Amino acid sequence: MRFEQITSVKNNRVKDWAALKQKKYRTQTGLYIAEGVRLVEDALASGAPIEAILVSGDLQSGRYDKIVNGVASQNIQVYEVTEQVMEHVSDTKTPQGVIAVLRQTIGDPHDFLENKTDPLYLVLDGIQDPGNLGTMIRTADAVGATGVFLGKTCVDLYNPKVVRSTMGSMYHLPLFEVDLELFLPAMKRQGVRVVGTTTDADKTVFQHDFTIGTALVIGSEAHGLSAGIADLVDHSIALPMPGQAESLNAAIASSVMLYEALRQRTK
Repeated sequence: MRFEQITSVKNNRVKDWAALKQKKYRTQTGLYIAEGVRLVEDALASGAPIEAILVSGDLQSGRYDKIVNGVASQNIQVYEVTEQVMEHVSDTKTPQGVIAVLRQTIGDPHDFLENKTDPLYLVLDGIQDPGNLGTMIRTADAVGATGVFLGKTCVDLYNPKVVRSTMGSMYHLPLFEVDLELFLPAMKRQGVRVVGTTTDADKTVFQHDFTIGTALVIGSEAHGLSAGIADLVDHSIALPMPGQAESLNAAIASSVMLYEALRQRTK
């Protein structure tokens, strides 16, 4: 198999790919980058819409076998690039030697809500830390959540740090970016209970019934739920903390709650 070679950082394609590290260019083009062997393998295996794959290093080493086989079956363009080009496009200090350029997937969230039986949705309001967002998506994937909905004040789903921190889970479950103040009422019309997390709720996560259709809403790391979203919550729950810690970060809190939901649904 023969691949096209690119050796200069001044190449127009390279300039376009490098620009995808900035949100404005991701928005303009509808493209984003995913870095790392495992992440690109997961994207290929899931049938994600890959535009191109960049590889630096020895393609015959065996390290890229799954990627080479995957692109051959899906007719995806591969570019052999120099380490300098890879470093220019990469968002990391030590690139892993493979980057995929993908199209952002935009589904209709309203169609997605139809005909779901007792769904478990993770809804995120104002999550700003890329690592937290990626971890929350991974946990939702791990517990078999029905889908994840990001409010417009969350960090960009296609931020390279978010993409990496999902460790491939973003290719395993439906993800939507929505206006929560308009969309949560649509969930309610489908019989879904909107459950918010606050530190002063009367009921704990362990006392709440997660076995029916639930949208678990997690607020920002610094401020919790925004006022408009808090007004739409049907039930408020809290994590009991008998120790001396003031709080848990959003990713840990959501993980505990999602696993409690899983426990109730599988017992």
